[in-house]
Amino acid sequence: MDREAVPVVGKDGRRRIARTDTLLADPRLAEAAGRLGRGVVKAAVVAAQRRARAGEIAPDAVADAAAAALPVTASGLRPVINATGVLLHTNLGRAPLSDAARDAVAVASGATDVELDLETGRRARRGRSVLAALVERVPQAEAAHVVNNGAAALVLAAATLAPGREIVISRGEMVEIGDGFRIPELLAATGARLREVGTTNRTSPDDYAAAVGAGTGFILKVHPSNFRMTGFTRAADVAELTGLGVPVVADIGSGLLAPEPLLPDEPDAASMLKAGAHLVTASGDKLLGGPQCGLVLGRRDLVRRLARHPLARALRVDKMTLAALEATVRGPRTPTEQALHAAAGTLRERAGRLAALLRGEGIDARAVESEAAVGGGGAPGVVLPSAAVAVPEAFAARLRRGVPAVMGRVEDGRCLLDLRSVPPGQDDDLAEAVREAAR
Repeated sequence: MDREAVPVVGKDGRRRIARTDTLLADPRLAEAAGRLGRGVVKAAVVAAQRRARAGEIAPDAVADAAAAALPVTASGLRPVINATGVLLHTNLGRAPLSDAARDAVAVASGATDVELDLETGRRARRGRSVLAALVERVPQAEAAHVVNNGAAALVLAAATLAPGREIVISRGEMVEIGDGFRIPELLAATGARLREVGTTNRTSPDDYAAAVGAGTGFILKVHPSNFRMTGFTRAADVAELTGLGVPVVADIGSGLLAPEPLLPDEPDAASMLKAGAHLVTASGDKLLGGPQCGLVLGRRDLVRRLARHPLARALRVDKMTLAALEATVRGPRTPTEQALHAAAGTLRERAGRLAALLRGEGIDARAVESEAAVGGGGAPGVVLPSAAVAVPEAFAARLRRGVPAVMGRVEDGRCLLDLRSVPPGQDDDLAEAVREAAR
């Protein structure tokens, strides 16, 4: 409400602001206290009282304002509609889970047979069903192991296979993986020594062969993920390195289990293992479309060694991650896969329909062509044709502060709401969020 419409509250007005205990007795707030916790509801009440004292809302609107400001859950995390056009937005938690995965998490949140054989009543292998699901999806792998993220998978491989030994790696693959974390520092922290070969732009199989010796733990191939080198370049393929007498570990990063025709340059686990890699490490929350986790796939004896290393206990995932991962691997197409394969024509139709609806309500909105991206370090340089609803730039901040929050991107003085990263089922919520921003 406009400050001119509600003057600063004087002493008499302050007396009209209900006491905290009275407000907490409001049926809506009392119910919320049982669901969210009394402290969360009281904080919303106190904030609404403060707004009333400042004249931002009427004294008799405090209960309504407190109820409207209550979070969806007792967690500080807020739901966000990802309208950035980046399918795997790291700051928004990367891959959104499928309904199947969310249902699996809900079941796993209670008591479950994560380490119990219900037939015998004895302890069983942790996460055995998801490990079986991974091997079924990637039959080139003899075994699988799951840790808490992709970097952890690589760390566990280094700690197991190369403690005090050398890891042979191309200088062109000494990358930073985000937030200041760098592959060389990550591996050195395990006690392994890095043997750099080749140059930044060119590394041949002979460079690796000359470096391999009695002190070599393994050869590491790292997919650069979030950047590309073009021009006078050369990189050795996994198939060219498998005959050098030491294990070859391929860190593919993005988490594709099999080839994706839309992303022909993105490596996948099945192809790497077929080419001769002994182990493949990857993330589960990128192109696989599952929860944050790290995958290790490959030769049975090597996977078993990693699984029995003391660090494996520190890096293991919880039951809800295991449940979400299995539902992702076994279940229907993930939201990430659906967004990746959405037809540009369908996106244009959605954008046109939403823009026309909003314009009919007096909002400055129009449908525009857009370009989306995979994100999350995957498929650098790949442009996905898309469509967006363009609204005034000032809407960007208002949308971020709404409920649910909406994250778009600003280009050429307009806030673009790119629909490739917005599931069709959220179109109505997106339209309502824009209406609120317009008010």
